[in-house]
Amino acid sequence: MSENLYRIIKINIYIFKKSLFTSILYFQDTNGTRECMKLPHHLEKYYLTTMYSLEFIFGFIGNVVVGLGSLFYWKTWKSGNIYLINLILSDLSFLCTLPWLVSTYSKGTDDNTWCQFNRTILYFNLYTSILFLTFISIDRYLLIKHPFRNHFLQKRATAIVFSVAIWIWIILELSPIYYFITSHKNSNSSKCLDYGSSGDALHSLIYSLILTVTGFIIPLCIMWVFYIKTHALLINHSLQFTTALPLEKPLVLIIMAVSIFSLLFAPYHIMRNVRIASRVSLLWNPSTCTENLIKAVYTITRPIAFLNSVINPIFYFLMGDQFRETLVINVRHFLKRILPFLCGASATSFFRKT
Repeated sequence: MSENLYRIIKINIYIFKKSLFTSILYFQDTNGTRECMKLPHHLEKYYLTTMYSLEFIFGFIGNVVVGLGSLFYWKTWKSGNIYLINLILSDLSFLCTLPWLVSTYSKGTDDNTWCQFNRTILYFNLYTSILFLTFISIDRYLLIKHPFRNHFLQKRATAIVFSVAIWIWIILELSPIYYFITSHKNSNSSKCLDYGSSGDALHSLIYSLILTVTGFIIPLCIMWVFYIKTHALLINHSLQFTTALPLEKPLVLIIMAVSIFSLLFAPYHIMRNVRIASRVSLLWNPSTCTENLIKAVYTITRPIAFLNSVINPIFYFLMGDQFRETLVINVRHFLKRILPFLCGASATSFFRKT
C-alpha cells in the first residue's frame, strides 16, 4: 500500500515538473531539436509596452508636479536642491523617449530614425541618476555633520560645478554606446536592438564591464560608505544628546538610495553582462533555449531598472522642511480653482469642508 502511494506521488511530481518545463520550452521543431518558445518576443510586445506606459504616466506626472512645485517653493537654492533639479531634468529626458519605445515594441518594427539617439538617452538617464543619487547621499551626510552648511561641498557654487561635471562625464562615458547600438534588418522591415543584443559581442562585453564598474559598482560602494558613516554619526548624536534630534530624515533618504541601487540597478547590470556574454562564442556557446531564457530574464530587468524615474519624486518629498505640506496646499488651491468649472458646485462644497 505504501509502495503504491509512493509511486503515485512520484508520478505526480514527474508530471508536474514536465508540465512546468513544457510551459516554458517549446518542443520538437522540424529537425527534432528542442527550442524555447518565443518568450523574449512576447515580453517585448506586451511586458515592455505595459511597463514603459505605466512608467511614462506616473513618472511624468510625478516629476512635473514636484518639479514645478519645487521651483515655486525653493526660495534659496541649496546644494541638495541643485542635485535634485538635475535629477528631475534627467528623468524627464528619459520619460520623453518612452512613447517612442512603446510604439516600437508594440509594432515590432522601427524606422531607425531615432534608434541610437533614444537608446543613448535611456542609458544617459540611468547613469546620471546613479551619480546624482550618490551626491545626494553625500550631501545628506554633510547636512548632519555640518548643519550650518560651512563645508565647501555644501556651497551652491560647488554643487553647480559638480552637476556640470556629472553631465560632461556621462556624455564622455556613454559616447561609445552610440556605436554599439545597431538595428536588425529584415527584407521588409528593421528593428532597433537593445544595447545588450546588438553590436560586436566581445567589444560590447568589455565596455559593459567597464561601465558596470565605473557607473554602478563604484557609486554603490561610495553610497554604502556614507550610509555607514551617517548611521555611526546618528548613533554618536543619540549618545551625546538626551533630546531627540530631527536627523532621521537624511538617514532614511540614504537608505532609500541604497535600496534603489540594490533592488533596481543590480539585477539589470548582472543580466546585461550575462546577456552579452551569451553572445560571445569564444567564451560561451549556450543552446538556443538557454540563450532565449537569458534574453527573457534580461528583458524583465530592463524596465525594473528604469523605475527609478518613477520612484525619484519620493526623494523630493524628503528634501527640505515642509516641502510636502506646501506642495499639497498649492495643489489643493489649484484644484479649488479648476474643479468648479469641471464638476460644478459639488466640488466647491467638498473643498470647503476639507
